[in-house]
Parts: sequence; C-alpha cells; structure tokens
Amino acid sequence: MKIPLAGVIGCPVGHSRSPVLHGTWLRQLGLAGHYVPLHIETDDLADVLRAMPRMGFVGANVTVPHKEAALALADDVSETALRIGAANTFSFGPDGRIHADNTDAYGFIANLHQNAPAWQPSHGPALVLGAGGAARAVIVALQDAGVPEIYLTNRTAARAQGLAAEFGVTALPWEDRAHVLRDVACVVNTTSLGMSGQPPLDIDLSALPASALVTDIVYTPLETPLLAQARAKGCTVVDGLGMLLHQAVPGFERWFGTRPEVTDALRMAVLA
Repeated sequence: MKIPLAGVIGCPVGHSRSPVLHGTWLRQLGLAGHYVPLHIETDDLADVLRAMPRMGFVGANVTVPHKEAALALADDVSETALRIGAANTFSFGPDGRIHADNTDAYGFIANLHQNAPAWQPSHGPALVLGAGGAARAVIVALQDAGVPEIYLTNRTAARAQGLAAEFGVTALPWEDRAHVLRDVACVVNTTSLGMSGQPPLDIDLSALPASALVTDIVYTPLETPLLAQARAKGCTVVDGLGMLLHQAVPGFERWFGTRPEVTDALRMAVLA
C-alpha cells in the first residue's frame, strides 16, 4: 500500500509549525503518512503542484507567498477560496486534478468557539485591523458567522477602502481606529504589528467594553501587547495559535482519512 504524503509549500518554509502539528496527529492516531516542509520558489510552483500527485502526495498546504498564485493553478476551487481570493489547502485526486480550498476562515471561527465559548456573533459589530490576505479570511468568517457589522481599518487607506467595497463592510481611517471601540463586541488584529521583531500595535483600548472579545492572529509571542492590554481591561482574549491548529483539521481529515482533535496536548507539542 502507498503511504500518503502531504506537506507545506512556502518560500521560506523553515519557520512553519505545520510539520510538527501534522506529525503529532499522525503519531497520536497511529496513522501511516508523512508531512514535510517544501521550500518552493515562485517560478517552480506550477511545475511542483502538477508533479506532486505523481509523487504520492495526497495534498498540501500552501503558505506565504504562494496562496494567491496557487489558487489560479487549481482545477477545482471551493466557494470559500474564491471569496477569500486565496487558497491554503490543496487535495490531489487520483486523476491528478488539483482541488483548492481555504480553511483559514474555518480555523479562525473554530478557535473563537473553542477558546471563547461565551462569545456570540450576534453580540455586536467587529473591528478588523489590517487589509491583507488574513483580513479577507477573517471578514468571510465573521460574515458567515452572522456578525451584524464589520469595521475595517488599515495603515494604507486605499487597501481598506478596496477591501471594504469588495465585502460590503465599513472602512475607517487608521487614525480613527479607536473611535468605534465603545460600539464593538470583537476586535481582531490581522496585521503583523505586535509580532516578535515588529513594532507593537498602537491602539488605546480604554473605550472598549470589558465584555468584548479581543483576538490576534499573531502567535509569536502568544500574548501580544494588544492581548495583554485587553486582558488588563478584563476582556476575553484569544491568541492566534488556535487558528493555525484548527485550520489544519479539514486538510488532515481529507488526506489521512481521520478527523483529528485540537487539544491542550497538541498546543504544547506545537509550542515546544
């Protein structure tokens, strides 16, 4: 019998925690299979994707900077990946066809439900900081969950305005980012601000209700300055590691035939 192969394609890819994540599940579940990091240059992406089914690969994750380019190379694309405009999870059919999906929106919401079970989308509007690929997935996730209104702000105003027009949300000038806090029930940072090696996200949360949820897709460090400020206010905070863990669940299930669970032990293994 063929041992199924999967992996993560990126450039660079050495920092990815996905091999540890999927490897932990394979060991815990006693499944045959391997998941490997694949450093692939942009010019080689199309050739590599087409060759992978013949090499025994059943699927792959795709990360920065290939998520948009890889979407265009797929034979079949899920509705979610089309809406987000990027793909992160690929499955290869026996005939070599490439199916593209995006599980980031699923991972984002699943992380909130697991780590902030009291939060309900109907509680009120959300403020999303940033207008990159991650923001697209977060907006789709919040809209599908039923959040009544979404405010979007970005340091480059034109990007926020373009994204807001595409998704039917409200763009705010970056300098007004704190002005809506008294009205929101959820704040999401999708920028790299606050990540290790980056400047902190500059936002004053004093007007934010203590009942609000604050989450950051950054997970290095686990508690960013934004989350520390929110925790000091008494807000519910959710770090970004759970999004990484949950977005991996659908792909693993498709490739290896068993649905894995996101547990505290898994978090510890990935952090180690």
